[in-house]
Amino acid sequence: MSKSIYKTVFVLLLIVTAGGCKKSAAVTNVAKPQSSFRVTGYLLLSDIQAGNAANFDPGRITDLNIAFINPDANGDFAPLPVLNQLITTAHQQSVKVMASIGGGAAPAYYSVLLSDDMRAAFIKNLVQLTVDHQLDGIDVDLEGPRIDSNYEAFLVDLRSALKQHGKMLTAAIATAYAAQYTDKALAQLDFVNIMSYDKTGPWNPANPGQHAPYAMAVDDLGYWGNTRGIAKEKMSLGLPFYGYGFGPGAPADMTYSDIISQHPGAENADSVKVAGGGMVYYNGIPTITAKTTLALQNAGGVMIWQLLQDASGSKSLLSKIDATIQSAGK
Repeated sequence: MSKSIYKTVFVLLLIVTAGGCKKSAAVTNVAKPQSSFRVTGYLLLSDIQAGNAANFDPGRITDLNIAFINPDANGDFAPLPVLNQLITTAHQQSVKVMASIGGGAAPAYYSVLLSDDMRAAFIKNLVQLTVDHQLDGIDVDLEGPRIDSNYEAFLVDLRSALKQHGKMLTAAIATAYAAQYTDKALAQLDFVNIMSYDKTGPWNPANPGQHAPYAMAVDDLGYWGNTRGIAKEKMSLGLPFYGYGFGPGAPADMTYSDIISQHPGAENADSVKVAGGGMVYYNGIPTITAKTTLALQNAGGVMIWQLLQDASGSKSLLSKIDATIQSAGK
């Protein structure tokens, strides 16, 4: 997933401190009706640990992925008591919580952990992680070279082990790595989060422009649904809450919140010109709304990277996603 820097504090129901979590007096533990359309949001573990993820409101999502919970080189996980109250409160709001492993900068030793020699022990630790924290399952976000010859066997064995405990298995996938995913590997997943963004970025300054155009969303859903045969209800379309900059004076990346706070009216566009003459490209309200409508027609949900990059109030992208879903009766 993208690693754009974020500063926005999203609307929350928990007050999380570095040493733990406590329930806000404003929390009402009333479970919301289950939606037939998923809204999966990522929240960074580092945000929770630093106490920056204050007052998170799960009312507009159905699934929460905590990114990234990675083991050490031996496949062992550090204790994470800071997660427990967050998970409990999410469950009281009928929100499933997954531990997302890997990430775009996943440690190279994942290739060793997935190997025949270490796979069983690593999977045992993953299952224990879900049991210890009452998580609903594991989200696998391995990218690039981490999708290696052991990826399929890892998903097959992990699926089997998680199923014994009633846990789920999902994955973040990208069309750029399509050839690396076998059909058997994809068949192990309860659903996939399609990373329909990062078509270009600061790593490719010679190719400035929109990194998550609407056409890319159309193509990605078409490929995974039609060419690879993933069922509609098992696909979630990835939506970016950040942008990338190109040219003089443009930052490498910006959160959606920072973009609209620094450029009035930018919420209704997909690009802004900065003082130096460069451009920042992102998805504003019209495009996010259109993509949500597309997903309602051709997928089983949307995925957000990541929640704390959103704005608040009437300019919130998540509020527009929710309104679009509600108007469709999902």
